Amino acid sequence: MNKKSMNFLKTNLLALVMCCTMMAQGQGRYVTGDFHQHTTYTDGSYTMGHMMEKNNYYGLDWWANSEHGGGWPRWGTVSGFDCGALVNWENTGIVRKGNNLTGSNMWRWQSLTEWSFRDVQLYRKVFPDKMIIQAYEMNVPGHEHASVGIIGNQFHPTNPDVNALAIFEYLFDANDGDDSQPLGVTDTKIMANNHGKAVAAAAWLQTHYPTESWFIPAHPERFRYPSGVDKYEGWNIEHLRDMHNVAPDVFFGFESFPGHQPSTQRAEYHAGRGAFGSYGICTYGGCGYMSSKVGGLWDALLSEGRRFWLFASSDSHIVTNADGSFANADFYPGEFQKTYTFVAEKNNPHALVNGLRSGNSWVVSGDLIDELEFNIETAVMGQTAQTNSNGTATITIRVHNPQTPNFNTYSDYTTPQLDHFDIIEGVVGERVTPPSIVPEDGITGYSNEYKNDEVTTTKVIARFGNTAAENDPCGVPTSIWTNEGNGYYSASFEINVPDGEKRYYRLRGTNLALNTPNEVDPCGNPLPDTLMAPNTAAKTFADLWFYSNPIFVANNYVGIGKFNNADEDITVYPNPANNHIYIKGAEINEVRVFSIMGVLVKEQLFNADLECKIDINNIANGIYTVQVKTNTGNTIVRKFVKQ
Repeated sequence: MNKKSMNFLKTNLLALVMCCTMMAQGQGRYVTGDFHQHTTYTDGSYTMGHMMEKNNYYGLDWWANSEHGGGWPRWGTVSGFDCGALVNWENTGIVRKGNNLTGSNMWRWQSLTEWSFRDVQLYRKVFPDKMIIQAYEMNVPGHEHASVGIIGNQFHPTNPDVNALAIFEYLFDANDGDDSQPLGVTDTKIMANNHGKAVAAAAWLQTHYPTESWFIPAHPERFRYPSGVDKYEGWNIEHLRDMHNVAPDVFFGFESFPGHQPSTQRAEYHAGRGAFGSYGICTYGGCGYMSSKVGGLWDALLSEGRRFWLFASSDSHIVTNADGSFANADFYPGEFQKTYTFVAEKNNPHALVNGLRSGNSWVVSGDLIDELEFNIETAVMGQTAQTNSNGTATITIRVHNPQTPNFNTYSDYTTPQLDHFDIIEGVVGERVTPPSIVPEDGITGYSNEYKNDEVTTTKVIARFGNTAAENDPCGVPTSIWTNEGNGYYSASFEINVPDGEKRYYRLRGTNLALNTPNEVDPCGNPLPDTLMAPNTAAKTFADLWFYSNPIFVANNYVGIGKFNNADEDITVYPNPANNHIYIKGAEINEVRVFSIMGVLVKEQLFNADLECKIDINNIANGIYTVQVKTNTGNTIVRKFVKQ
């Protein structure tokens, strides 16, 4: 076969794979959103209405208002530089509820239920084609912040409320000092603010709202010493492992592509700001060190096989100077960075939470790309593909680099061009053994293995761009992608997974060439953003990246055809099933559910349970295979029908 014919075949095979993938994903689509933004209900500069309008203007499909917990003094409906007023609660005559209030503050649980959510409901009517969620930014006990959302009853057609979110804030926020037991609370409030309370908060969500909530660390690289050097408050890998262990359906990712991007010290990540500092000292191409470092903390989690995803948010406060002038410390939501998430149904809040949990998401800055199709065989991001019988599988990638201006108003660089994208491979091994007792202080009692936040098995294995190039210093060549025109680029790459092993693959791409001074090293890694200090909005819009979440690949490691067919009596019921399946008959450690095509669609760990429950609400109707790993080391296979 000649080269022309080979290229024709590859192009058509790629198109066939993309078509099959879209069919497999049904009628869903990718939607753009933002977890994390502020108004004058807490420490933002503008009214709720102003921020709602900006979310819409910058093209987001969904967004979550997510003010801090604790006590705050302003009424966010009528306070803001956009309306020239700052109205404190104590000047309104509105009754403030609860105990231990100071100054003009109102507890966040009250402002959520009686005021902020009222505004959210209003703007759902103003923008009926958008999905607006009431969430909140948690002051996590013993740690830094997190974005928390609970769908609960807030989209009820006749009597919506956010009581579930307000109760969570009251019970678990580190800055909520109320002890009045509001809203019919019956749980005992933990008054000590430490890591143990954070773990309890995640477990509470997992118990009460496992399919309707999220708990996502915000700017996770940032830390502080609020009471001196003896009290560290931040996120280390041991903390993330603890939280994911107790709440895998809720604590499923982090915002390691953080907000505050145009700040003088990009993302407000730096070695020191009073009592503050940052893991990795700064951002790297705008992304936190946890996820930007190949073989870093995120890769260490993925190398355990954890379903733990990368997200981006604006953390938009739009900070102003003392005279009210714009200080250029934030972008508006959607102005610079976006998270794209695949949902089965647009404007369905449960479909959104399922999509976020699934891992079928990717993040981008400066609208460098606005479409990404990334598959390994028929698997998409967050899923596990099976290799062919010879251990091979094919990665297919297609991106769209818009040829129209982005939202950059700070320079004339408004139509950035994608220079290249990389394929990153990691090796998946066993889970690291957790401590027998989770330490309440989040510091003592961890093994060195549990605290290890690096792996040496993750590496860049391929690169595609406009121009072919010899091996970089790390041994990776640049291959020419297929230029389809109008900003569409595609490529395919064959991988080989050894028998009995498992891998994961993720993508990154940028507008910057390898070895760009102070921006990208000769191997394509982003350099510390401190090299470009002081940062500006124009510099930020010149340094753009996208990152995908991973696809896992197994060569009979979790495959249907390779298992110990022991005699243990495992029962899966009901069969057919609608919402849940139950599995019993042995001490169960792990359950994996595969589609008829061999794609892993569900994975859940247990602790030698004699009966376990698996939620199957978010998988399509059809025939599935269940692999059950028992405490004896056997793997039992059963089938069931979802209808």
